Amino acid sequence: MAYRTKADFLLWLAVVGLAGWIVPGGGHFLIQQPKRGIVIFVTITLTFCLGLYIGSIGVIDSVGGWAWYLGQMLATPAVRILDGMTRSGDYVSRARPLDLGQIYTAVAGLLNLLSIISAMYMAYSGRGELIGEEDENA
Repeated sequence: MAYRTKADFLLWLAVVGLAGWIVPGGGHFLIQQPKRGIVIFVTITLTFCLGLYIGSIGVIDSVGGWAWYLGQMLATPAVRILDGMTRSGDYVSRARPLDLGQIYTAVAGLLNLLSIISAMYMAYSGRGELIGEEDENA
């Protein structure tokens, strides 16, 4: 992909990062890595949903568990919608399920941060091929 200016290139990197945040693995789809994007999407989504299953939707708490909430927000902006639902207080989670659910959902967010960094680096370096593929062709 040819870029006219450095601003176009930086905008492209921002779009890749934003797509990776909105939909886990979305940045990899933009840089022509659909297999990697699917693996990332399934892994992060299942990890996040498992955390919600273990601890209920009550694990998303921007007031009482703000540190965990920051990690959860890295998974997807949809966490903000879920937080709005839990502010009513109808979804209560306590003790061990709360802890495990918060850990799983926050880990999903941190995994997504790694995938965003990966997609942006691959877009920056201009390589969309799988790692190690260039060695086999040499």
